[in-house]
Amino acid sequence: MRINKYISETKFCSRRETNRLIAAGRITINGKVCEKGAIVEPHNIVLIDGKVIPVYDGEAVYLALNKPVGIICTAAEHVAGNIIQFVNYPSRIFAIGRLDKASEGLILLTNDGDIVNKIMRSEHNHEKEYVVSVDKPVTDEFMATMAQGVAILDTVTKPCQVFKESEYEFRIILTQGLNLQIRRMCKTLGYKVLKLERIRIMNITLDKLERGKWRHLKDGEVHKLLSML
Repeated sequence: MRINKYISETKFCSRRETNRLIAAGRITINGKVCEKGAIVEPHNIVLIDGKVIPVYDGEAVYLALNKPVGIICTAAEHVAGNIIQFVNYPSRIFAIGRLDKASEGLILLTNDGDIVNKIMRSEHNHEKEYVVSVDKPVTDEFMATMAQGVAILDTVTKPCQVFKESEYEFRIILTQGLNLQIRRMCKTLGYKVLKLERIRIMNITLDKLERGKWRHLKDGEVHKLLSML
């Protein structure tokens, strides 16, 4: 959504006042000074005077969704299958990070802007765990190379943990989130991903959550998540 609407819905200030803040260069999106009419995606980090916009919706909301294939991690209303309309929560929330359209599994949604940057920044080394099915047998050489780091997107991925689950399936624990990272890593090594499911983000797991369903995080889960951050 447009930056004016985004900030007004946080109840921080009006759309008119938002224009004044933009003109003064006081708003940034992902570290870059915001321009008038800018579009904000759910995974973007919006700051005013270098600080996260306070949440005025009352109680903080923390949800876990078992995302099905085909749902898109965007709040853009014109995009069919966008995650916000799919969840249909009664107050404004946004997804923390994303899973691509062809992937499934755990994604967190919240109205607590303070935790987004802390979870997403790779230097914080927060774990995300996936189960991946591929089109060729998983070899020791493949797992070792994946674990050591693969050259994609003009960089080399950070070392990670890789475990063989079956002949055509492996489990991988990442501490970074490059665009289509697992799919690109596999492709570089001559493999095609057939199924990709995220099963854990830090201490949060699917916990037998059915595909397409969401749940509120338990108090203990929230407490541990916040303490880890």
